[in-house]
Amino acid sequence: MGKKHSKRYQQLLEKIDRNKIYSVEEAAKTVKDLKSAKFDETVELALRLGVDPRHADQMVRGSVVLPHGTGKKVRVAVFAKGVKADEAKEAGADIVGAEDLVEEIQNGNINFDIAIATPDMMGLVGKIGRILGPKGLMPNPKTGTVTMDVAKAVKNAKSGQVNFRVDKKGNIHAGIGKASFPAEHIAENLKEFVAAINKLKPAAAKGKYIRLAALSLTMSPAIELDSQELMDIK
Repeated sequence: MGKKHSKRYQQLLEKIDRNKIYSVEEAAKTVKDLKSAKFDETVELALRLGVDPRHADQMVRGSVVLPHGTGKKVRVAVFAKGVKADEAKEAGADIVGAEDLVEEIQNGNINFDIAIATPDMMGLVGKIGRILGPKGLMPNPKTGTVTMDVAKAVKNAKSGQVNFRVDKKGNIHAGIGKASFPAEHIAENLKEFVAAINKLKPAAAKGKYIRLAALSLTMSPAIELDSQELMDIK
């Protein structure tokens, strides 16, 4: 942290008991007290999982629709033609296209947060995989973003779907709400997210599954969560 942050950061640290491991409910209440920015900060959950993602059978990736949404306005692009394009528009997609949309993206115009595609469009979408992949925007059947049911996928994206995947070190980071949310909503979103992670526990994973867990705001220090409590969430 730079000097500019240090005083404010120290004041926030005083609101956290560093020797304590917080329950979900306590953490949800405490994280709201850490608000210090002029904008509505994102509530961020960080998990370290006991998996080795270099092995395909230990890759943890998927999606979950949070009961109270993320508080973020999500722009959705859909690769589809004909009837499916019409369904996507009716469901509220922000951008719908095919070759024209691929061309836009090749020209550097990426004005969306989530991309959805019908399976027959994946050959076309593959052409821009090297652009979308590194940004985490590539449609994928595991996150429900390659589907014939584009209307449902658009609605899920708009109502607070969070896509997640472990990084090389087994960490997962996700925004699960905003500082302005009631504490109960933060807690419920957190539990729903963790339940999705628990369901995907790889059979090959050894030892403790959730090794570390922390809750924070965009500009705040982190609150340590009880990883044992999290592993019991179904």
